[in-house]
This record gives sequence, structure tokens and C-alpha cells, in this order.
Amino acid sequence: MGPESNGKKRLGGGGCGLANLGTEREDECGIRLEPCTKMVLPDCFHAMRMKWANNCILYNRGIYPEESFAKVKKNGLPMLLTQDEGVKSFISKLTAQLSEWLETGKLQRVVLVIMSKATGEVLERWNFSIETDREVVDKGVSREKSDKDIMREIQAIMRQIASSITYLPCLDEPCVFDVLVYTDKDVAAPFTWIESDPKLISNPQMVKLHSFDTKIHKVDTLVSYRNDEWDE
Repeated sequence: MGPESNGKKRLGGGGCGLANLGTEREDECGIRLEPCTKMVLPDCFHAMRMKWANNCILYNRGIYPEESFAKVKKNGLPMLLTQDEGVKSFISKLTAQLSEWLETGKLQRVVLVIMSKATGEVLERWNFSIETDREVVDKGVSREKSDKDIMREIQAIMRQIASSITYLPCLDEPCVFDVLVYTDKDVAAPFTWIESDPKLISNPQMVKLHSFDTKIHKVDTLVSYRNDEWDE
């Protein structure tokens, strides 16, 4: 895949379903499984937020059986996390990679795509657009926001995702998911990632969710879905 006109690259790495995993992303690679340090805590909050959001979406949209999730508490927040070993491994590696790209300011967007397992048709796109404060990344300018405020915003996002079942169409067929990651085009993709099309939805309905800001990165969330009422 070639770089997009806005200076981005999009990569993909398969697809995640009931039996197999995959991801999609843009320009960079190299998975690093390291604990968060205090210096990059906001980056870790963003990366962990994506992990929690992915789990929340997969649970609430019924991509995996309810019994395959376990209730846990993370940073004082109740979460439902998948216990499927394949999905856990995939999301863990994805989270580590996102944390690395966030730290270097290379990550622009993450999109979780839900597709029909039978046809591959895209049914939903959960788009997380990331805006990085370049002064922090390039010049080391300090920006501070309390962990309490950050966690409050994460909690608001989780609530909005959970409430999405009230307006999103029912997914009444087996589905798989993919993760698309967009980075700066100068990022080298690891061999485990593949180039991908954007997996768009024709004439989608869109709902904007709560924004999330650590003072270093701001994330805007938008879910788009197929509107069956418009089908001929």
C-alpha cells in the first residue's frame, strides 16, 4: 500500500475472528512489551485506553460470547476483558506497539473494523483520531493533567461505548474484527503487518463520542455503521 495524500500510511495484518486474529495499521512496526514509565504515563493511558475500548466494543457488540469475558478492575475502573488467549495476545501486542508510536508522536489514527464473517462486508468502524502536541514530543515542553481527570474521561468513553447498543443496529450474524492503524508515512512497518484498504462503509450513519485529552494527546472518537434503512 502506498502513503495516503495526507501524509499517512495504512497497514493491516489479517483479521480477528472467532478463531483467527489480525490487525491493520499504518506506517510503523516493532512490538515492544515494556512497562509504562512515569515519563510516558500519558502515552500508556492512551494505549491502555485503546485496549479497554477494544475489549468494551468486542463485548458490547457481541463479537465474542459473553462468557469469554471476565470482570476486572483497572485503575479503579470496572472492565470486561476477553479471556480468549488468541485475542488477549493480539490486543496485548497491539497495545505495546501503540504505546511506542504514541511516545514518538507517530500515531495518527486507530480504527477497529467489524465485518461479516461470511461476506467480509464492513458493518461498523470505530475511529479513534489522535492529535499530538508537537511541542511536547519535539521540544520536551511539559503538559500536566491529573491521573484522576484522565481516568474520569476514560470512564466516560467506556460508558458511551456500553450505551451504543441503544442506537447501533443489531449484529445478527457471526462477525470478525480488524484493527487499522495510521501512522506518519516515514514509519517502517514490521513484517507482521500488511498493507490494507481502508475498509469503508458506503453511506454510513455516524455518531461522535466523547473526546479524551491527556494534554499530550487528544483523541476524538467516531463510530460509523451501515444503515440498513437506506438499503434498496
